[in-house]
Amino acid sequence: MTVAIISDEDRKILLDLARRSVEAASIGKRLPKINFENYSQTLKETGASFVTLTNRGSLRGCIGTLEAYQPLVRDVIEHAAAAAVEDFRFNPVRPEEVSSIEIEISVLSKPEVLIYSGPDELLDRLKPGIDGVILKDGRMRATFLPQVWEQLPDKQEFLSHLCSKMGASEGLWKIKNLEVFTYQVVEFHE
Repeated sequence: MTVAIISDEDRKILLDLARRSVEAASIGKRLPKINFENYSQTLKETGASFVTLTNRGSLRGCIGTLEAYQPLVRDVIEHAAAAAVEDFRFNPVRPEEVSSIEIEISVLSKPEVLIYSGPDELLDRLKPGIDGVILKDGRMRATFLPQVWEQLPDKQEFLSHLCSKMGASEGLWKIKNLEVFTYQVVEFHE
């Protein structure tokens, strides 16, 4: 799996744009305008990102995409705004909250199919702290970024919570071979 190499300068640019996008979304203003001449080739290439917002260590919003379909710079701007006002689990970020919001950006590699023959092999093949995991069963799908391993370091617990997030029973991964994909991320934050 190839994860994009993102320079320190590009990271600063993305974090600044994400911050401006959260601010704009919280007051209903237009998102920052993109002039592609101002950005590096890395930021102009298609990229998949998740933007996670926290407030004093508590999750406040997280939205992203698993498949790259637009320039990375646009992807981060749109997902930062969406994390602020469209994450159905939370009320929209209020303007007075913006200064206490911390922003984390995860740029994803292309997900790859993880082939396994049963639950024991699935557990053996997962790399905690490294792999982001997507579970899919028919139309149901859910993902945890690699950072989630910090809260759920046990592989069985990780998969059970991911099944629950997908809307399935927690033990589904033990009794049925699901479609499993893994990816890695480059993660950076303010």
